[in-house]
Amino acid sequence: MKVVVVGSGGREHALAVVLGRTAEVVVTPGNPMIPGSVDTPVADLVADGSVDLVVFGPEQPLVAGHADRLRAKGVRVFGPGADGARLEGSKAFMKLIAEEAQLPTARWEAFEDANRAEDFLRTMDPPYVVKTDGLAAGKGVLVTGSLSDAIADVNGKLDGASFGSAGERIVIEEGLVGTEVSVFAVCDGTRAVCLPAAQDFKRVGDGDAGPNTGGMGAWSPVPFVPDGFEDEVNRRFIEPTLAELRQRGIDFRGVLYAGLMITADGPKLIEYNVRFGDPDSQVVLLRMTSDLAELLAAAADGDLTRVDAPTFSDEAAVLVVAASEGYPVAPRTGDAIAGVEAAAALDGVTVLGAGVGRNPAGELVTTGGRVLNVLATAADAGAARERAYAAVEQISWSGEHHRTDIAAPPAS
Repeated sequence: MKVVVVGSGGREHALAVVLGRTAEVVVTPGNPMIPGSVDTPVADLVADGSVDLVVFGPEQPLVAGHADRLRAKGVRVFGPGADGARLEGSKAFMKLIAEEAQLPTARWEAFEDANRAEDFLRTMDPPYVVKTDGLAAGKGVLVTGSLSDAIADVNGKLDGASFGSAGERIVIEEGLVGTEVSVFAVCDGTRAVCLPAAQDFKRVGDGDAGPNTGGMGAWSPVPFVPDGFEDEVNRRFIEPTLAELRQRGIDFRGVLYAGLMITADGPKLIEYNVRFGDPDSQVVLLRMTSDLAELLAAAADGDLTRVDAPTFSDEAAVLVVAASEGYPVAPRTGDAIAGVEAAAALDGVTVLGAGVGRNPAGELVTTGGRVLNVLATAADAGAARERAYAAVEQISWSGEHHRTDIAAPPAS
């Protein structure tokens, strides 16, 4: 099978590694660390009919309808059309679907007027959650215990100062209290298979300090979810969502990424995304022992019944993101990276390229905020964590920073 992966970051690197176990993989545009990277548009790659499957990594092309255009040409695609991608492209649409499907989720309202939004905030108890309705690269969410900070964020988003057109409409939600977890569901339009749960760490600093990022680390499996949790998520969240989408004529073939909060009242939906999460999918995918290409092709064909349930290693995976100076506010780029080969040579370690390129001298350099995903597997989370941080210590560039508490045991 020949598979084209669309994207250029750590998630796409992980997809290429796992798909490459059983398929020929090309990644567009990829990056210098991803084998099979080509600077060729996906439309050109599929033109000769040799590609068996296209897998979209990031959300932007899905929201823009690129999967629809390929399907119209007869290409097998794993990734929803623009109608299904609205689950991520519009937070208000996602909340409406959750409401119609009767999913456990937070109280919410959408606003385009700052005064009405402020009035609604004053009816709520902290923490306050303010989100851009549109795409904001994982950074359009404020969670705060300060009413004045929430009001300031509302005004900054609605006047376009913070996120431009993505913030012209906002969603304000009740703040949920509990432990956050991610579950990825591979969907064929009617049925779904949920992969093992993972947890990512959104704040930039240790102890969940500082602003939200796209994710500073992740681990899987997570010990605080009970046996059967993923089956419960499928039954209570994914299946009702697919049914509601079908009622609206939406055939969702791709990933539903459920961000869930485990509260005192059970799991509640925080958000849906329509692609594999980054970096939390990496710690799930790298543990996979069955054929990912076969699974995604079956989903793209609308028939998950023809493949066996996916299987995973019993090992734990821990991932630490190494980031550029200034990330997430104003990341600096162009710094030369050292030590990747030494890190990757350690037992159980995989180094995934996320925001990397080459300078005119051929050196590997930083090109984005999240630069490397340093992932390690081992018999248990403690050993995987030790390996991951030993690998991080081998890597350096000017201004590199990372969290030191990813998958750390709780303080006694």
